[in-house]
Amino acid sequence: MSVTIKEVMTTSPVMPVMVINHLEHAVPLARALVDGGLKVLEITLRTPVALECIRRIKAEVPDAIVGAGTIINPHTLYQAIDAGAEFIVSPGITENLLNEALASGVPILPGVITPSEVMRLLEKGINAMKFFPAEAAGGIPMLKSLGGPLPQVTFCPTGGVNPKNAPEYLALKNVACVGGSWMAPADLVDAEDWAEITRRASEAAALKK
Repeated sequence: MSVTIKEVMTTSPVMPVMVINHLEHAVPLARALVDGGLKVLEITLRTPVALECIRRIKAEVPDAIVGAGTIINPHTLYQAIDAGAEFIVSPGITENLLNEALASGVPILPGVITPSEVMRLLEKGINAMKFFPAEAAGGIPMLKSLGGPLPQVTFCPTGGVNPKNAPEYLALKNVACVGGSWMAPADLVDAEDWAEITRRASEAAALKK
């Protein structure tokens, strides 16, 4: 059964944004995060092994909801879908990418910053969006400002979100979840410290929404 964008946004308060450099880390990393209570995983297409990571996690970590991030054009969209991505995330959005994504039927979480971008997506029937780069684009004050005239939109702020400010973001009415990478930083992944990653994931999963 296919996942909905609502499930993507509400299953966990934090969505791990994962840059995986080594294929052998994909499955144990995903298991560590899922064991900690974070089931929605965004695998960014920033490394040569990313697509194969999606395939392996899909095959070997059945409890994970696996999405693809850094989708920037129809080509990467189709690659992600072919790899089995259940949802896609983009840093921004173009008309071409949006139309192809809508035609594919795969849930999309498009990146926005401005009210105009939000309004264009609302015209297409999309009311769940990624606010990126969150801290650089005004952070919590900006999201509060967007919530006034555009209360029907739900955001996933990503970019500069960390354990200290995540609770403040999650306290906002128009925020369903946040994206971040602090649960699985490169040094812990390289050290294969899956226990510590699970511990950090458990803390993130416990953040109140």
